[in-house]
Amino acid sequence: MSDVNKTQEEWDSVFSENDSLELFSSLENDNKQARTFKIIVIGDSNVGKTCLTYRFCGGSFLKNPEATIGVDFRERTVQLDGERIKLQIWDTAGQERFRKSMVEHYYRSVHAVLFVYDMTSLLSFESIPEWISECSRHSVGPLVPQVLVGNKCDLRESCQVPTSAAQSLADSHNIPLFETSAKDPSEKEHIDAIFLTLAYRLKSNKTLRLKQPSESSLREMRDQQEQDATSCRC
Repeated sequence: MSDVNKTQEEWDSVFSENDSLELFSSLENDNKQARTFKIIVIGDSNVGKTCLTYRFCGGSFLKNPEATIGVDFRERTVQLDGERIKLQIWDTAGQERFRKSMVEHYYRSVHAVLFVYDMTSLLSFESIPEWISECSRHSVGPLVPQVLVGNKCDLRESCQVPTSAAQSLADSHNIPLFETSAKDPSEKEHIDAIFLTLAYRLKSNKTLRLKQPSESSLREMRDQQEQDATSCRC
């Protein structure tokens, strides 16, 4: 499915099937250190955040994903204009009880944000303004690239969120809108285009590398996730 705001021809100039072959052709032989950018994916539970990130990083649809507890990390290194760019994707929990202790980690040194809603769930769409407000409360400024993504466009017959309403919300916050499906294999290139468009923008606007989380920091977050998981089994 094409982007709501752009024609397919315009998106083909960003990412095409032929580009996918060239994208990884010289990664193994390129010894330059990749610049790393942190992208957080946020939204309500069950909107498909994990499946979207898995489709981008793993190239396939993740069947029967478990609820994210705290945060999951996925990475994909791409080559843009001869430069290696590592996208560090933070797949965040949507349920409050699984995320309240991790919020500060989410927003620290973030470079870009994907807000995700389920096109078949009006409630998940109505929650987007609160997610946007949470970003603002944690000092995610207007210069940080943000996009709004409506997932599950393959379920058109069950759609509860009109494109016009989603476009109106996106316009009110001056962010682009995409409608896609993590499940539909034909949407893979479109999902790639969403992330790679952010990558091009980050590559052009950012000069600093993101400091990789230390082992102790990662261990602390995993320990906290385990505590959150065992503290509530409802």
